[in-house]
Amino acid sequence: MAAVPPVLIIGAGPVGLAAALFLTRRGVVVRILDAEPAPRTTSRALGVNPRTLDLLEETGVTDAILAEAQPIRALALHHRGRPLAKITPDWTALGARHPMVILPQARSEALLTDALSRLGVQVERGCALASIAQTCDAATAVLVDGQTITAPVVFAADGAHSVARRSLEIGFPGDGWPEPWHLMDVDLDGPPADEGWIDFQPDGGFICLPFSGRSFRLFAFGRPLLERIPHGWRVGEIHWRSEFRISHRIAERLTIGRVALGGDAAHIHSPVGARGMNLGIEDAYVFAACAADFLSGQTDRLEAYHGLRHPVDAAVVRNVRALTGFIRNTGPVAELAKRTVPPIAIRFPPLINRVLGIGMGLDHPVRLR
Repeated sequence: MAAVPPVLIIGAGPVGLAAALFLTRRGVVVRILDAEPAPRTTSRALGVNPRTLDLLEETGVTDAILAEAQPIRALALHHRGRPLAKITPDWTALGARHPMVILPQARSEALLTDALSRLGVQVERGCALASIAQTCDAATAVLVDGQTITAPVVFAADGAHSVARRSLEIGFPGDGWPEPWHLMDVDLDGPPADEGWIDFQPDGGFICLPFSGRSFRLFAFGRPLLERIPHGWRVGEIHWRSEFRISHRIAERLTIGRVALGGDAAHIHSPVGARGMNLGIEDAYVFAACAADFLSGQTDRLEAYHGLRHPVDAAVVRNVRALTGFIRNTGPVAELAKRTVPPIAIRFPPLINRVLGIGMGLDHPVRLR
């Protein structure tokens, strides 16, 4: 009997790497391509949530992440520089076995790559997708260099500007906000090294997260970030800065025939809540189970991936959009809510846990059927 060709994974970010790792551990042969000639060295994503750590535990990557990562002990909320509330998650009450931790995405990718390499799978780099087509029997990827690859199943984790999604004419409805958001990694003296910091300032929210050692990730829209630094903090070396615009979108379909979408190819939203990479790794986990079953003869299982993930991903996009809108809104009603709601809400742990669940990836079960 002829061997089944490898499952093809487009994109070697954390979502594609996780899909390759989960599939390989299920005994499915994979081939993973990435357009970039080398791994990324900068990181937009930082948070690794308890759900992701649970999903990766059996692969050994969780232990590697925890050995390097910075746990988040608390989230401190402020209004125009004045303390409002400090939220200290009760991980047991949230149903989490691991805390939320901070680790640059580049390191998460490196640890996933190492785990995959130990299983004999190497990322093929400099392989950019040009188009994808399929028949009832297989999918065919055409690369920019003219190479064609035929596979029984394709998982497209090729980012927000997914060539696979556009090639298959899958709609990506949603909306975008016009203002640029600023990102910066900078050394600071002043903020706690194990707390997140949010300040509801007059022209929008200012967010500071511990990054590594005395380095912190800042992001906000509006005024330049360094003008927002609280009094008493001292600024050191700036390691990296960037800008981006926020959109909230969800693909109309996550599966068409033998091709499935995951991660930013399937859904994008603001970084508030730290769900982007983590939600994509959930996609990868469910896809791996569905694809393995499909290859073993359960012909309905690729379509089941869409049914299992699309409602979950769409709900997260809606929730994160609402949460980001609250931080972004500078109207008088929003200002009143920012000043008064957190001190009241902190007195009701079930309410706080529900909000925290959105960021921790614990607001829904990860279903395989």
